[in-house]
Amino acid sequence: MPLEEYNKKRDFNQTAEPKGKTSRGKGKLRFVVQRHAASRLHYDFRLEMDGVLKSWAVPKGPSLNPQDKRLAMMVEDHPYDYRTFEGTIPSGNYGAGEVEIWDEGTYEALEKVKGKKDDTLMQAQLSEGSLKFILHGKKLKGEFALVRIKNSESGDPWLLIKHRDEFATDSYDAEQNTEPDSKVSAYLASKKKAEK
Repeated sequence: MPLEEYNKKRDFNQTAEPKGKTSRGKGKLRFVVQRHAASRLHYDFRLEMDGVLKSWAVPKGPSLNPQDKRLAMMVEDHPYDYRTFEGTIPSGNYGAGEVEIWDEGTYEALEKVKGKKDDTLMQAQLSEGSLKFILHGKKLKGEFALVRIKNSESGDPWLLIKHRDEFATDSYDAEQNTEPDSKVSAYLASKKKAEK
């Protein structure tokens, strides 16, 4: 079962995170990027596939600059319902800290195959270790690739890369494209204050 690891890591009597069960969205495939202040600030990049959200932790956040090859560590699958999750994961729980949605939207396979659904195409690309897709988000738009780093010593590292298209820029910082009233930023500021 793809969500076994997700459920094993969480105590649902303590956390408001959704319970791990598979369910499919209707219509186009969805994606979400969640900004997550846990032990370290990172961005969780999630693509709907096969009834779950395939998930990668991106330490520096996604970029619209094709020169930035962002490390993306693949983590356990998350339930489809996680795409709307925002809030506090209580202290003592896995991933404790603050979570907010940084970007969301739909996505599709870059290379179409007649008679095959995007979901099927993306699953095949995932098993090959090379995903090519188009994001239709509020912040992230256009063509991207996720490529697995072969022969890695630890974890399941990939690279998240922006393709050169009309949405590409020469400079991009995810942190500078965060909402000014961000709860994660407020959480980080209060944590910093408490440490002083």
